Amino acid sequence: MGIALFDLDHTLLPLDSDYAWGEFTTRIGWTDPVDFARRNDAFFADYQAGRLDVHAYVRFATDAVRVRGPQAAAEAHARFMAEVIEPAIRPAARALLAAHRERGDRVAIVTATNEFVTRPIARALGVETLIAVELERGPDGWITGAIRGVPSFREGKVTRVAQWLAAQGLDWDGVHVTFYSDSTNDLPLLERADVPVATNPGAGLRQLARERGWRILDLFDPLP
Repeated sequence: MGIALFDLDHTLLPLDSDYAWGEFTTRIGWTDPVDFARRNDAFFADYQAGRLDVHAYVRFATDAVRVRGPQAAAEAHARFMAEVIEPAIRPAARALLAAHRERGDRVAIVTATNEFVTRPIARALGVETLIAVELERGPDGWITGAIRGVPSFREGKVTRVAQWLAAQGLDWDGVHVTFYSDSTNDLPLLERADVPVATNPGAGLRQLARERGWRILDLFDPLP
C-alpha cells in the first residue's frame, strides 16, 4: 500500500503556519507586538537550530487562543485562513497531492504545528488525515496549553505515524512510504521512509540529500 506523507510548513506551504498565526494574533491585537515578536522569533530560531522545547513553545503559541475562548478563536482563525493561508496555497502543492491520490496512495499531513492551527489548513488542501500536535482539553472542553500524547515533532513523527498505521491494522512492513519535508528536524521520519524527498529544503537538508542520493524537489519559491 502506498502512503504519501507531507510535512506542512515550507513543504506544502511556502510559509510557517505557526509563526504566521503568531504574527496574525499580534496584528489583530491579541498579543503585545514587541514581547510576542521577541519570544516568537527566539522559538523559531530554536526550531531551525533543532533545539526547540516543543512543550514550552505550544504553551506560548496557544496562550492567546486559550484566553479568548473557542468562539473568538474560531472567528479569528477563519479570518487567518482567508487573509494569510488561502492566498499562499500554490497550485504546485495541490497538484502534488492530487498526483498521489490518482496513484491510489493514502495521503496524510504530518506536522509539528498544533491541531488548532493546522486542521483548517489540511481541510483547505483536501487532506483528511492530519497528524499534528494534539492539544490537551480541560473539563470545559477547551485547550489548556499542554500537549496531549506524543508530540509529532522530530522522533515523535515516527511514533505518531506508527500509531496511525496500527490503528488501521497496518505496520511499516506492509506499506511503501514517501515522505516530503524541508527540514533536518524531520530526519527521523525521512530516514524511516522508503522514499524520502527533500522538498524546498534548507541548506543543511539539501546537502544531506545530495550526499545520500535522495530526491530533491523545489516545489515553489518561499514567500518574501
